Amino acid sequence: MPLDPEVAAHLERQKHQPPRSSFDVAGTRQMMRQAAALSGTAPPLARIEDVVLPGSLRTRQYWPVLRTGLPVVVYFHGGRFFSGDLESHDTVCRMLALSAGCRVLAVDYRLAPEHRFPAAAEDTRRAVEWAMREGVPVGVAGDSAGANLAAGVALEHRGSALGGQLLIYPMLDPMCSLASFVEFGEGYGPGAADMKRGWSEYLPEGTGLRDPLASPLAAEDVRGVAPAFVLTAEYDTLRDEGEAYARKLVQSGNMVQVRRYLGTIHGFFMMQGILQVARQALNDAAAFLRALLS
Repeated sequence: MPLDPEVAAHLERQKHQPPRSSFDVAGTRQMMRQAAALSGTAPPLARIEDVVLPGSLRTRQYWPVLRTGLPVVVYFHGGRFFSGDLESHDTVCRMLALSAGCRVLAVDYRLAPEHRFPAAAEDTRRAVEWAMREGVPVGVAGDSAGANLAAGVALEHRGSALGGQLLIYPMLDPMCSLASFVEFGEGYGPGAADMKRGWSEYLPEGTGLRDPLASPLAAEDVRGVAPAFVLTAEYDTLRDEGEAYARKLVQSGNMVQVRRYLGTIHGFFMMQGILQVARQALNDAAAFLRALLS
């Protein structure tokens, strides 16, 4: 399918911007915060509170209504493991809380290169275990690098009470080896050079590229994981690895929904303010979470 017209217009506006790979770490993080404007207007919620979990882990909770017993979705932001924070994903977390009728716990996990693998995965585990002690249904969600963390913690909690995993164009293959990585390596937003840099910032030298905590796609046994909804974008370097992981989950007997959003690029889910397809994807994701966690 051709590029969605709204996506094509966005790429045209971005055409004269410096490539992401040209920014240093601080510049990349600033660019990520500025890109949050594409998410549109932040809706008001019943309550928003910053909470520091054990181990000095910063989080932010979003309450769509003031009611006890709400399910919790633990959300891990994207940003190629070295950018993104509570502010860059604030609007989308608000929207997801409202649409899904769930409390969202956004996690400000430690970033590379200051804190390399497995620091982010350790923070992910800490946040999910804290949420599961609340005694309410719990799911995990994330976009891009955050979806890697969500998939990894879901593997660690196989057979537990974890209710579901929402994986938004997950970043799963540190070898960057599948066909979409080459096909959409340039010209469609975040590309091959950007993803390779993310992995290089995140993984210390000598890390096994088939360690399932770093690369859930490499896990040998994925039986018994929480039901999954895997969203991919047609014109995305990460498309094939997300769909390969969905197939692997299906082949192991897990409950899986997978949907490729046609005409879209990596990062489209965050563009609620400019893309109709992003708003549709958020509604689909919210419906999945409501069905599993209500």
